[in-house]
Amino acid sequence: MLNKVNIITLPSFLRKSMKAYALKTLIRQQGCDLQRIGRSRNWQLKANFEQIHAIINHIEQSNEPSWAWLAIKLNKEYRHLSHVELFSLATKLEEVTVNSLMAKSDCTIAQARRVIDELEGLD
Repeated sequence: MLNKVNIITLPSFLRKSMKAYALKTLIRQQGCDLQRIGRSRNWQLKANFEQIHAIINHIEQSNEPSWAWLAIKLNKEYRHLSHVELFSLATKLEEVTVNSLMAKSDCTIAQARRVIDELEGLD
């Protein structure tokens, strides 16, 4: 389930991003597939949950403001996370609280509580 590939359309990718070639390299280093859609300005990103998470982390660590739009767009993909993917994210967080899980994944409070209850049951 964690290997589910998300296909994300990135409109005007090159025009929105300064240092776009560095951004493309960063994305491809994560093992993602990034391709231009035909002859349009739009690009298509194919990535699994863990790759999306890694890209967001790299963008947040970089000090390139023109890449923020991509981090925001990828964060919206978390809304489509399954329970297994939310659980995987929660195990990687240093301090797991309902609020921190909701902030990182944009999941509902019920989903966050269910994952945390499951984590606490493992102890």
